[in-house]
Amino acid sequence: MTTNSNPSQLQHRPLLTIAYSTLADRVGNIVLPEQRSDREVLIIIQNLGGIALFDVPQRSDVRVLELQSRGVAKSRNEALRQAKGKYLIFADDDIIFKEAGLAAAVDYLELNPNVAFVLGQAVDEHGRLRKNYATAVTRLTHFNSAKAATYEMLVRVDASRSKNVWFDEDFGAGATNYLGDEYIFIVDLIKAGLRCVFLPATLAVHPAVSSGSIWGTERDLQARAIIFTRVFGIWSPFVRAAFGAKHLGRELNFKRYLRFIRG
Repeated sequence: MTTNSNPSQLQHRPLLTIAYSTLADRVGNIVLPEQRSDREVLIIIQNLGGIALFDVPQRSDVRVLELQSRGVAKSRNEALRQAKGKYLIFADDDIIFKEAGLAAAVDYLELNPNVAFVLGQAVDEHGRLRKNYATAVTRLTHFNSAKAATYEMLVRVDASRSKNVWFDEDFGAGATNYLGDEYIFIVDLIKAGLRCVFLPATLAVHPAVSSGSIWGTERDLQARAIIFTRVFGIWSPFVRAAFGAKHLGRELNFKRYLRFIRG
């Protein structure tokens, strides 16, 4: 791992760290937020092939780290280890942050020291909410946090570290189980006794995802079954049964539904 900045050069602890995860050939896609004295930017580059880096932002608030590995969960964990900020928000290289939303989320955490994690909301490039969100502050549970996206997530860094909660590197893009890293991280925070909430503040803009979903494919069903087992343990067959029932007759026939329940 290499870096272009010494963390000790930071004169005071930033309030917020914004941590981008990207690949070596995608660094130039990043649109940095405005520079502020109370925050830092981390750019974590997965560069397993040792590609020469170009278009790396040169700004006093930016630190660049290279990882000789693949897997977005590994990148998120490096952000958790390296963050100097009191709070940390994660990002991919196609995210544009909304300053008002970031301020609202940070203010909420400042006013509620018993809260360790805030899940916000995002819009697409046309300003439309990307999914159906709650309309009021809502406590997160195992059952209402499965659709979380990483760029909607702010964590109180010291709380996560003190409880030894990290992203499970067996899940997420670049891992065999390519889904579920955000959901599992939230559930692990909850299992550790930390309070996690949804806040209806718009944190980011993310391009609309293609309508071509892989939900219902064998690979997708297997991945989701493994996620439910990781989250719910011995109770996972019951959760899979309830989840699968909502899709029965559309994406799932009865034979595949039974196979999904068995995991």
